[in-house]
Amino acid sequence: MEEEMADIEAQNEKQPEVAAIFKKANSAIALKFEDVVYKIKFTKSGFCGKTTKTEEKIILKGVTGKVLPGEMLAMLGPSGSSKTTLLTALGGKLGGLLDGNITYNGKSFSNSMKRNMGFVTQDDVLYPHLTVAETLVFTALLRLENTFTKEEKIMHAESVITQLGLTKCKNSIIGGPFLRGLSGEGNPLYFGERSQVMDYFSSIGYAPAVPMNPADFLLDLANGVSSNSEVPGTVKQNLVSAYKSNLANKLKSEVHEIDDPSQDGLNDKQVSRWATTWWQEFSVLLIRGVKERKHDSFSGLKIGQVLVVAFLSGLLWWQSDVSHLQDQMGLLFFYSGFWGIFPLFQAIFTSPKNAECSKRSDLPAWLKGSPGNFFLSLFVLLYSVLVAGGLGLAIGALVLNQRSATITGSVIMLSFLLAGGYYVTHVPAFISWVKYISFSQYTYKLLLGSQYKPGDTYTCDGAGGVCLVGDYPAIKKVGLDDQVLGAVALGIMLVGYRLIAYLALMRIGVAKR
Repeated sequence: MEEEMADIEAQNEKQPEVAAIFKKANSAIALKFEDVVYKIKFTKSGFCGKTTKTEEKIILKGVTGKVLPGEMLAMLGPSGSSKTTLLTALGGKLGGLLDGNITYNGKSFSNSMKRNMGFVTQDDVLYPHLTVAETLVFTALLRLENTFTKEEKIMHAESVITQLGLTKCKNSIIGGPFLRGLSGEGNPLYFGERSQVMDYFSSIGYAPAVPMNPADFLLDLANGVSSNSEVPGTVKQNLVSAYKSNLANKLKSEVHEIDDPSQDGLNDKQVSRWATTWWQEFSVLLIRGVKERKHDSFSGLKIGQVLVVAFLSGLLWWQSDVSHLQDQMGLLFFYSGFWGIFPLFQAIFTSPKNAECSKRSDLPAWLKGSPGNFFLSLFVLLYSVLVAGGLGLAIGALVLNQRSATITGSVIMLSFLLAGGYYVTHVPAFISWVKYISFSQYTYKLLLGSQYKPGDTYTCDGAGGVCLVGDYPAIKKVGLDDQVLGAVALGIMLVGYRLIAYLALMRIGVAKR
């Protein structure tokens, strides 16, 4: 009890300072939308896919409304009534055939308005391992402008936590006046004060037969269910007609009479596109990514997986020396494949929610025991992990369906492994080009170069019982030279795959509904 009282006193002391921060961060915005119509076109296939025809479907049918500064608009309607579509349109995130007028302080949507607007998607895109406080603080650090100090941004996030009643769970891991709107199948059925909604429907002949929750009653009406024993289609038609005759014209008149607030702080010429600098965004995202990924990367399951693989590898290649050259080549190729497949599919499963693949390493006891060879091999494997993660992100962004992305990744990775130079040394000419785009081939080549030099020898049946490692048929085919070229090729892939993923996500857009 004493702790709660202390919290309340601390909050009261901060109220003037918090109010000043909110005033500094918020701009008054009057939202008006009139006769909003949204259409989509889709193609229907004929019999056996021989003929197709394009049809047009109207999702929003002339929706009108307003939200003044300090007000909150709540939309009530059954599933499929286009609530999300309307919200997406009002948030400036809906393209396509959108007609009607949507204005913010009398102006259309712009970059400056985007800076003053937040949009919460229907599906959660939160980091599951971050706490409530961390999530909101990172958002404040990214979204609030540089006119705020870091302390002010953090205070702003904490005040939001307090206002939402999340103080008790702020360290837990995630996993005003109201206006109500009611819609059905893209047609508005009511717009106005929530206190008047039941009186309005009673006035047009739709009142609950028995006392019931108003929200349940309104949803029943939107679905065409009425206590008057009417046909559902008739109920909907009557409600739409009543809205058009009783509310539509009055609402449009109110929209036209609204005086738009001052445009101070919302001028495109005065406001840059981004709230923070590139370096600030990078720093915040890096810290957030590390906090999130550490829970997954260092979980007992992941560590156990790596340790088991390392233990089995140590047993299978126990005390292997250069005389077992073929066995050592197999181990090198196994590691290049394992550390390629592992991060690739993890990136596919996390894309596009997460865009950063974690780094992993293990402690192998194999091949040359010198520190130089060990750390060089480790660097090559980490390099390969980053490249494979980039490829996984690109596949996940290009092929959004997870099942299709998994199949695509399997086919690509299998092709890269087969062309990597270990299983097949004499690749047919018509398909030999695959090895030049296979990161497995370059990883394998760099791993061989990290362990062997052309002048190294091994015991063989040749003259003198000693042969050059560089002359071993399988190694000679891959080659121990041009190591720099292999590193450059992986570097190009590292950047290229992530660039492809970025462009694919830009093409998709923030939201599609």
